[in-house]
Amino acid sequence: MSQLTALLGRPENDLIYRLLMDAPLAIACVDQSGDIAFSNGAFKALLNLPEQDQTLHVSDVFSSIDELRWGRFCDLLSDEENLKSFELLGPAKDASRQVEISLQRLSDRGRQWVALIVHGDEPWEQQEGIQLLQNEVLQAVASGKPLHSSMDILCRRVESLAPEVICTVLLVDTDGKIHPCAAPSLPAEFGQAIEGESIGPAAGSCGTSAWRGEAVEVTDIATDPLWSTYKALALPLGLAACWSSPIKLRDGRVAATFALYYREKRSASEFHRKMVSACVHLCSLAIEHEHAEQHIHQLVFHDRLTGLPNLNLLKDRAQRALQATVYSGEPLTMMFLDLDHFKTVNESLGHQAGDRLLQEVARRLQSCIAAEDTLARLGGDEFVLLLSDTGAQKARALAEHLQVRLSDVIEGEATPFSMTASIGISIAPEDAIDFEMLHRNADIALYQAKAAGRNAIRFYQSHMNDAAQQHLIIASALRRAVSEQQLDVYYQPKIALDTGRLMGVEALVRWVDPELGSLPPDRFIPVAEETGLIAALDSYVMEKACRQLVSWQAQGVPVTSVAVNLSATEFRGGDIYQRIKSLVERLAIKPGMLTLEITESLMMEPGSDIHDELIRIRELGVGLSIDDFGTGFSSLSYLKRFPVTELKLDRSFVNDLGHDASDRALARAVIQLGATFGLQVVAEGVETRNQADILSQIGCTLAQGYYFAHPMPADQFEHWLAGDGQDYIE
Repeated sequence: MSQLTALLGRPENDLIYRLLMDAPLAIACVDQSGDIAFSNGAFKALLNLPEQDQTLHVSDVFSSIDELRWGRFCDLLSDEENLKSFELLGPAKDASRQVEISLQRLSDRGRQWVALIVHGDEPWEQQEGIQLLQNEVLQAVASGKPLHSSMDILCRRVESLAPEVICTVLLVDTDGKIHPCAAPSLPAEFGQAIEGESIGPAAGSCGTSAWRGEAVEVTDIATDPLWSTYKALALPLGLAACWSSPIKLRDGRVAATFALYYREKRSASEFHRKMVSACVHLCSLAIEHEHAEQHIHQLVFHDRLTGLPNLNLLKDRAQRALQATVYSGEPLTMMFLDLDHFKTVNESLGHQAGDRLLQEVARRLQSCIAAEDTLARLGGDEFVLLLSDTGAQKARALAEHLQVRLSDVIEGEATPFSMTASIGISIAPEDAIDFEMLHRNADIALYQAKAAGRNAIRFYQSHMNDAAQQHLIIASALRRAVSEQQLDVYYQPKIALDTGRLMGVEALVRWVDPELGSLPPDRFIPVAEETGLIAALDSYVMEKACRQLVSWQAQGVPVTSVAVNLSATEFRGGDIYQRIKSLVERLAIKPGMLTLEITESLMMEPGSDIHDELIRIRELGVGLSIDDFGTGFSSLSYLKRFPVTELKLDRSFVNDLGHDASDRALARAVIQLGATFGLQVVAEGVETRNQADILSQIGCTLAQGYYFAHPMPADQFEHWLAGDGQDYIE
């Protein structure tokens, strides 16, 4: 024992000695020759020195201090009156860690000493190991590796840094059940046994940690009550201690646990604790990333209401199945199923009840198909089934079973009811060899089933009537075009005949299909009305036209109003008023900016609902125009009853104005009728200067047609205004 140690060990100094020995700081006292006269336990532990006392020189401990440098330090401390201490940074002798050394001059009874206080960082290898672990796991997450792969990398890296531990990551589901995610060194029997176990107040280290939401350290599994249920399983497998920490997401929910198991009874070291702190954060990031990826995938590939695959996922699976069909020769069936009269049910029960009905239908259909088959929802009440290794006979049997299943009474609403369904079937490779064709043919077959009186099953047949087939092809393509907003809106100017000025535009829908080419409105508008697509089509055109008008007015483009065609079917049990009201309010459409063009036939329908609906629409400041006036059920009575603001003179009266006196007389009569009722009259289809002059002479106020300008997309319309259209705005 050194002189200093003996001095400190005297009874009168015993308390000081014990304080120094037990102090958490690494402290040593060195004489002027550099010999270490005293060192406490923290000093020896930090620098890996033997616990028993032995004479050591500072150069034996610190590689940055040799005898020459030590002598200079001592001279510096003794010669400089004002210099009491200084600090030195350098590696320990074994180069395993960087240390910071504080040197303090001491004097006692004429002797000079130097006190050393040493602060040490973590061993370099451990620091570097944690850094490499973090980088490797983050790279795995960023590269899109599945969660279990990233967590497996994490556990293996931890076990390489600390071979004395067994590392695990256990997931905790929303029901509080445990599911091993990564545990490369955990005995397989243990992992299998805890699969699906519930978390709880005494469910081992991991289950309890997840239950409490805080770390749980068990130093002896054999005696700790938290392991009373599981110790018989753990102990024979060599698991003696376990420290588990909860992995929490940003919302505070415990999503998993990170645990270190030990093969002997012990507590976690300081290095283990720092490593766990880093790993818990990494696990949280990885799980959050996985959840975000799953959410994005759900939005892109699944229907929000039912959770079923949507068109994107259906297409992906169908294309894979079609490739397999080419090689195997096994049939692949696509079955379109459409609920009969769902719109009526939806309107009578309300949309929330309709949504619940669709969810129940999805559950029933899903229960009827094999796990390897696909049930998708394309929107509305349209479902699609993709059935592998299913030919015509099996397909018919399943279709009939689906109809029976759907006909079972649906409880839970105010009035129990049952559903019927129309089903169209197409089979590859007999009917199609690619997705688009298989999809289209099943849609064609569905249309045939609905045309047959509904609650029917029809298979696609190649010899279908060409005209009917073309009609169905248009319907299928139009449904896709409406859904994907592939339709265009063109604008044709309306000109005041007396002043020659631009007074507004009519918005006209145009459609160019990638396969069918350009289709005129009279070919696809009737199809839209028959298939129930007209509401979506009308809403799309109306929204786009109004937004364009608002944009033009904001830019100073002199367009004051827009007219939009509206199908009569929109007023039969629909929500047209609410849709128009919402549009007017959202876009701040002022009175006079929007006019809706409707047909005469709508006015002739019995009942007061349409009359009341038109009154409400007119009260929004929206104008109402009778399109093609004079070609149908023209009646003075409805002009008096309904809040009409405009008449459109049909082009059939305009064509022969120059050489047919009767047409000229009819046109004059319509114009005078409009004047009598205070209505504006717009002549359609004006193609010549002569027609425009005659219309002006007989009192027509507005006109549109090729003589002034063809319908144009918005950008071309703006170019027209800057060029030829200047004549109509100056």
